[in-house]
Amino acid sequence: MKKSIYLLLAAVLGIVFSAGAQQPLSEGPFEQLIIRGATLINGNGAPPMGPVDIVVEGNRITRVETVGYPGVAINPERRPKLKPGGREIDASGMYVLPGFIDMHGHIGGTAQGAEPDYVFKLWMGHGITSVREPSGRGVDFSMDLKRKSASNSIIAPRLFIYTGFGQGAEVNTPEQAREWVRNNAKKGADGIKFFGASPDIMTAALDENKKLGLRSACHHAQLAVARWNVLHSARAGLTSMEHWYGLPEALFQDRTVQNYPLDYNYNNEQHRFEEAGKLWEQAAPPYSDHWNAVMEELLTLDFTLDPTFNIYEASRDLHRARRAEWHEDYTLPSLWRFYAPSMVSHGSYWHYWGTEQEVAWKKNYQLWMTFINEYKNRGGRVTAGSDSGFIYQLYGFAYVRELELLREAGFHPLEIIRAATLNGAEALGMDQQLGTVEVGKLADLVVVEENPLENLKVLYGTGAIKLTADNEVVRVGGVKYTIKDGIVFDAKGLLEDVRRQVKEAKAAEGYEIRQPGVE
Repeated sequence: MKKSIYLLLAAVLGIVFSAGAQQPLSEGPFEQLIIRGATLINGNGAPPMGPVDIVVEGNRITRVETVGYPGVAINPERRPKLKPGGREIDASGMYVLPGFIDMHGHIGGTAQGAEPDYVFKLWMGHGITSVREPSGRGVDFSMDLKRKSASNSIIAPRLFIYTGFGQGAEVNTPEQAREWVRNNAKKGADGIKFFGASPDIMTAALDENKKLGLRSACHHAQLAVARWNVLHSARAGLTSMEHWYGLPEALFQDRTVQNYPLDYNYNNEQHRFEEAGKLWEQAAPPYSDHWNAVMEELLTLDFTLDPTFNIYEASRDLHRARRAEWHEDYTLPSLWRFYAPSMVSHGSYWHYWGTEQEVAWKKNYQLWMTFINEYKNRGGRVTAGSDSGFIYQLYGFAYVRELELLREAGFHPLEIIRAATLNGAEALGMDQQLGTVEVGKLADLVVVEENPLENLKVLYGTGAIKLTADNEVVRVGGVKYTIKDGIVFDAKGLLEDVRRQVKEAKAAEGYEIRQPGVE
């Protein structure tokens, strides 16, 4: 009886517990929430400043107040006053950022055995408060989750649903393409993800989508890219490209198709990804006339690049991706099996992957990163997306790795945070609501105890290794609070709940993570 009364009271107060949890995973929203004494990294490229007090009322930021200077006692008269029943967070010495936006996040998958609750907690545990899903299990499935997230009846980021083009209907003519686009909009989707199609169908679908005011993304698959590359898409109204497919093809000067070996078979994924690792070397060299012309046209079209560097990183360093320290505690056994070499599972192309393939992919990355960094330098919009659930990349953790790879590409840490926040909000058409910490915007925030500009690794759920002055090895970091819609989530508690799910799944199967081919 006492337990029932306690749970009822928790529900009234907006407190959410996980199965078996002793501490609440979330609290709020509050009539007033004040985050006190933090250093603010705003997301717009501005340097950090603090201490500041941030006031949230309901789900909106209502005040951002500078309350002092480093090393100087804070004048209490300058501080916002807490209303009765409000909540304070003492963030002295901590850092506050806008909620992160993952521009390429799949909500699990049946093949991976990864259900939404598992995926959502990994994302939220890493400060990811908004996710664009570029094709999933169908618009109805995804829209149901979007509505539940919007009402905060589930623990989940904000969802922006881009339905896979053609899902649920036959599309063989331009008019069928237009009708599909109209139906997709009626169902409430935010946009479309394309994989490529014949030029007349792509032209019709993009034109109709643009008329409806919706946005779009495209993975320019090899099966269609010879006739329709990134430049064709951008000219027709595509708003963003995923990965890098279609971009080297737009940069070709002395060929019109990739230099495929004559025994190549697209359905053999080792062929597909091995040859993809040689593609950038076939494009125009960096800073050449054609290279510059393609870049300038994309810039003129206000086109967004969402590179997802992390999802292909195993191609250049398979051992690193397979042995990432978070797999043991956070990767479901079903997902681990999906990653293993396979003729069938997508992205499991390690049929016989070795030094030659990795060296080619390292060169591929150098050329790819050069284009992305220069695009940013010339004012182009680059966003952060993870595409997790494939190729040994785990939800949440892979997003932080994407930020590290943007650093490798040449981005300043402040440019990385802008790519992860404001740039994503702009690409979604949500920059008046999200992306920076400003009065009037939605209260989506990340609170972390360490400085992520000094070391992005402190954003990992596993934290970063640090040696103390006493020669003691410790773990520091991990997001402390993820705030979405003014609701305060215990980020580490969310990840602990994921660890519980994984532990229970392993126990049910009598399972241990083993390397494929090793007993």
